Amino acid sequence: MPVLYLGHGAPPLADDELWTSQLAGWSARLPRPRAILMVSAHWESAPVTLSATRTVPLVYDFWGFPERYYQVRYPAPGAPELAERVRKLLSGPGEQVHDAPERGLDHGAYVPLVEMYPDAGVPVLQMSMPTLEPEELLRLGRRLAPLRDEGYLIIGSGFFTHNLSGLRWGAGVDEAPAWSREFDHWGREALESGDVDALLDFAHKSPSGRLAHPRSEHFAPLFVTLGAGEAELARQRTVIDGFWAGLAKRSIQIGGDAEAPGAAAVR
Repeated sequence: MPVLYLGHGAPPLADDELWTSQLAGWSARLPRPRAILMVSAHWESAPVTLSATRTVPLVYDFWGFPERYYQVRYPAPGAPELAERVRKLLSGPGEQVHDAPERGLDHGAYVPLVEMYPDAGVPVLQMSMPTLEPEELLRLGRRLAPLRDEGYLIIGSGFFTHNLSGLRWGAGVDEAPAWSREFDHWGREALESGDVDALLDFAHKSPSGRLAHPRSEHFAPLFVTLGAGEAELARQRTVIDGFWAGLAKRSIQIGGDAEAPGAAAVR
């Protein structure tokens, strides 16, 4: 299976016809996963914690939006077999994997999945980020890599730039503040050249890194993706680019069929 990093945005991004069509087109080109392991920017908990392995209510972890956003349902099956595999891969001496049996999917997980797998037919497991330290998340992704050979799809869900104070509501797909555009350009070049060391030290090596990510939780899932896809970084490509409300929505795929129809980045 390939491994993905995508931008999930705020709940209103689900109203963007371009973005929703991009996600639907992307998933249509992927092999059908046995189950999905989702690492969202919106769940930080140490040690690594696994969500419910049965269908439970979603987590509406946002405030102040119209009521219709709280009426979204996504009854995906749980993934107990995947949970057991993750537990085996990540457990060890002095290392524990915890369970949160009542925790449902948060909006970093279900908002994109509603567009990618609208039938809610693919089992989903969410895993917490135990840290925001890039190198530790890279190592975590490496340990999860065997899941790819077993038919599981690993998705890191964040946003390529994320500074809510800089949102530009109504901005076009090519409109963005300089800091967002600069960081996105730098990140694209680092990904294309496979410069993982630069990405790990993005706060110091990138232009406008502190502005693009005042707090790094939306960039952090990328490192899990890079770790899980490390053996195939030469087959990394951007699938979605451009901007939404001034934020870079660059989303990437590692592995899979690079020559698939529509594989070029779409805006």
